[in-house]
Amino acid sequence: QVQLVESGGGLVQPGGSLRLSCAASGIRSIINGMNWYRQAPGKERELAASITSGGLTNYADSVKGRFTISRDNAYKTLYLQMNNLKPEDTAVYYCNVWSTGGVYWGQGTQVTVSS
Repeated sequence: QVQLVESGGGLVQPGGSLRLSCAASGIRSIINGMNWYRQAPGKERELAASITSGGLTNYADSVKGRFTISRDNAYKTLYLQMNNLKPEDTAVYYCNVWSTGGVYWGQGTQVTVSS
């Protein structure tokens, strides 16, 4: 059974930092990419950051220069380092994995940026 479990969310003041983690287990197929999506209240889910199996990264313009996506070599854990957080970064953040066996989602972790 595939499980993606996010952690690290919470309440932070503007300008602060958070590090999200996603623990992946049960994936037996080849992983092509790992991603962080986010969904703000009343908005559609959007891709925040992605990393391919080859290590290439891509970011939404709104987070470029502030967020860094990374993973361990065993594809067991995905990270999102978020710096200089802004109120507009408030959202539920979801871990997503694309593999040859399917596409998988975590349950999400809430990030709230507020003073």
